[in-house]
Amino acid sequence: MLRLGIVGLPNTGKSTLFNALTSGKALVANYPFATIEPNTGVVEVPDPRLDQLARIVRPARVVPATVEFVDIAGLVKGASEGEGLGNQFLANIREVDAVVHVVRCFEDPNVQHVMGSVDPLRDRAIVNLELALADLGTVERRLDRTSRAARSGDAAARLEQRLLRLRDALARGKPARTVAPSEDEAAAYRSLNLLTAKPELYAANVAEHELAGGNPWVEALRAAIEREGEPAEVVAVSAKVEAELAELPPADRAEFLASLGLAEAGLDRLVRAAYHLLGLQSYFTASEKEVRAWTIHRGEKAPAAAGVIHSDFERGFIRAETVAYEDFVRAGGWKGAREQGLARAEGKDYVVRDGDVILFRFSA
Repeated sequence: MLRLGIVGLPNTGKSTLFNALTSGKALVANYPFATIEPNTGVVEVPDPRLDQLARIVRPARVVPATVEFVDIAGLVKGASEGEGLGNQFLANIREVDAVVHVVRCFEDPNVQHVMGSVDPLRDRAIVNLELALADLGTVERRLDRTSRAARSGDAAARLEQRLLRLRDALARGKPARTVAPSEDEAAAYRSLNLLTAKPELYAANVAEHELAGGNPWVEALRAAIEREGEPAEVVAVSAKVEAELAELPPADRAEFLASLGLAEAGLDRLVRAAYHLLGLQSYFTASEKEVRAWTIHRGEKAPAAAGVIHSDFERGFIRAETVAYEDFVRAGGWKGAREQGLARAEGKDYVVRDGDVILFRFSA
């Protein structure tokens, strides 16, 4: 399951957004550190293709892909040295696949700002610097341990010493993801489990009336990320709107969004951006028993995709009967797809495409 950690300074709207997205019960309060232990919530990945497949197949159940959101307590300046609630929360970030960095881009005199004023570029820099400093400590401790072994000729230790350039980047406040390891350095790089190596997605929390058109703060945030060459996306959301949306019956949500000039909810846009950032896609299985979405990385081959269902499917893979989603819908299901020659038998080298409907054949 994809795990996204929600981070940011206190009082940015993190917990309000988390509650709206997950229907969670995180404490929302107008003071720092209202969140102490990380709150978690699992949500379904919005995908209208599942509904279309279900109308055709009429399965006993429909199982969407899911995402787990983790609401991590607000970071403050000095967190890497234990300020606020410090390293306790930095450790929680290590357990997620990507970071959703909530940045406050709205004015509200009733909600205090921990830094005294709204400045998303400053706030972003504070959080990212604290994460980089925490990583710097990790790298320096590792290099200190391996330096003696490297001098004695240990090959693995010498390889880790080549990551000194990573230390230099972190010391300048640059995230680890800006330093690409070579193929032979990749294992050592991954073993460090650095906070700033994780992909980062920015949720710009704006006022309700600025959600459709954005505001200068959001544009400044996008421009800063583009200048720095960061592989990150900015999604404008309104925690307040998402909270109101969560209270409405599902049948009324589209009309509410349309009244704000929006075609979809913030959850849809955040999840889609996270999938894009992490290079993820979905394929489907469709039978009378169930229609289900499975999440894999783009570029994965059929055996690896089968392994997401069960490791036995990957080990005993024989072939994959595959139909493109559009063809499956047009043909009205498996029977029509086979009769029209739209179903293909694919082998171990087949690269699964987004939306493929697949039936795996395997030996026990």
